Amino acid sequence: MLVHVRNVLTTEEVAHCRTRLEASEWVDGRVTAGAQAARAKNNLQIPEDAPIARDLGDLILRALGRSPLFNAAALPLRVLPPLFNRYDVGMGFGAHVDGAVRMVPGAGIRMRADVSTTLFLTEPDAYDGGELVIEDTFGAHSLKLPAGDMIVYPATSLHRVEPITRGSRWSAFFWSQSMVKDDGQRALLFAMDQGITGVRQKLSDEDPAAVALTSCYHNLLRRWAEM
Repeated sequence: MLVHVRNVLTTEEVAHCRTRLEASEWVDGRVTAGAQAARAKNNLQIPEDAPIARDLGDLILRALGRSPLFNAAALPLRVLPPLFNRYDVGMGFGAHVDGAVRMVPGAGIRMRADVSTTLFLTEPDAYDGGELVIEDTFGAHSLKLPAGDMIVYPATSLHRVEPITRGSRWSAFFWSQSMVKDDGQRALLFAMDQGITGVRQKLSDEDPAAVALTSCYHNLLRRWAEM
């Protein structure tokens, strides 16, 4: 299930992130990659323990809290603090699957990476190449979203970033452990959530159809959720 979440960051928030990142030190992105992924990875990152990464990560986490669509799609139990990457001309990231388990910085615990998210910080016309290509059972999906928008997708997906041929592509990325680890179950719950939203808009919260559907949603979530 791929979900495009629009306007996660405002224009002002994107500009703030860009200004802070432009004044920051970037390092080789392979420092956060596993042995296999490191051979395919060619980009730059902000060090994950850098103060700017924590500051801008907190800004993004607050934005996620005000995004009903992200929360409906990911059903997050834990969200790893966002990281920031940059692809300049000639850089890209070959086909790979994200690591299944991540350490939560400063918490001394591990989390399962069920859901991957990329938040774009560069407008599409500012660079050529750099498409995020995600493969699923329906084929390959090539994505190049407006700054402030993000794509939410299963961490089990094979994906890549095409080489940059002009300009520079900046983004934030992070992983979530979902309350519902099975992507098929999450997709069903998301479809039901969106349907319930439509029913409530056309009828009312008190309409028996809306109440029945909402009850089914929560009972399925109760059956499948892991806390």
